[in-house]
Amino acid sequence: MLSNGFLGYQTTFMLDFVVCALVLIVPLLLWSLWLVKFRRRFLAHKRLQIALGTILLVAVTAFEVDVQMVHGGWENIVARQQLTPELLTVKINGVRPWLRVHLLFAVTTPFLWIVTITLALLRFKNPPAPGLHSRLHKILGWASTIDITLTSVTGLWFYYIAFVKP
Repeated sequence: MLSNGFLGYQTTFMLDFVVCALVLIVPLLLWSLWLVKFRRRFLAHKRLQIALGTILLVAVTAFEVDVQMVHGGWENIVARQQLTPELLTVKINGVRPWLRVHLLFAVTTPFLWIVTITLALLRFKNPPAPGLHSRLHKILGWASTIDITLTSVTGLWFYYIAFVKP
């Protein structure tokens, strides 16, 4: 049903969907930070962060189910490019180190976001306003921002070298 990508490459729908999400997440995150830092719109920041976190968690879960369970791993998706066995082996071996770099950030991102959002929900007033938790929240928030940015950059690079680059 959703076995083909929509960006014009030999991928899957969920792979292309997550790539689009990676492109959108950083600007939306920066907008959320702008809302809180310069507009002092704490409730809008809270709502946007919860929405982004929830959407990403659902999207990544669906993505992993699709890649691992439906398609049997990313290597099988790369194999759709109909390369010779030798070229396929070279491509997979060349891509694998970049995937490892991506996973270094992609695995830590949900944990950082869950900790950041959970602590904020527990420690900030409702409606949210600066308080005793603000200092730690800023540290966790920037760590999460850097982590998701690196997840996005490395994920987009992986997509490019695995599925776009000839």
